[in-house]
Amino acid sequence: MAKQKIVIKVEMSCDKCRKKAMALVAATGGVDSVALAGDGKDQLVVVGDGVDSIKLTAALRKKVGHATLVTVDEVKKEEKKPEPAAVVEYPWSYHPYTFAPPPQHVVYQYPASSCNL
Repeated sequence: MAKQKIVIKVEMSCDKCRKKAMALVAATGGVDSVALAGDGKDQLVVVGDGVDSIKLTAALRKKVGHATLVTVDEVKKEEKKPEPAAVVEYPWSYHPYTFAPPPQHVVYQYPASSCNL
């Protein structure tokens, strides 16, 4: 069986009644978690596998007080989808323009000779 989420509205006026109701539900076979919900904390949210909601509501009516079955839903497992790998954008790379070296002018100066032709 799949896990189910059961919401039961129970008339609970004091903390003692809330503790009693939570202990009764927690002692039931197949219950994984119990929580209080609602504005006046008058709803019990039960999550479990193979929990009989009708028998649980009847037991709460017998031990605590007026109880009403609000919803019974199947708990769906959250499928974790792997996040796509982030695309790494590389910066534009270029080779900067290199300037040619300036031309070199070689000036030859011949030694002065005493010979005139």
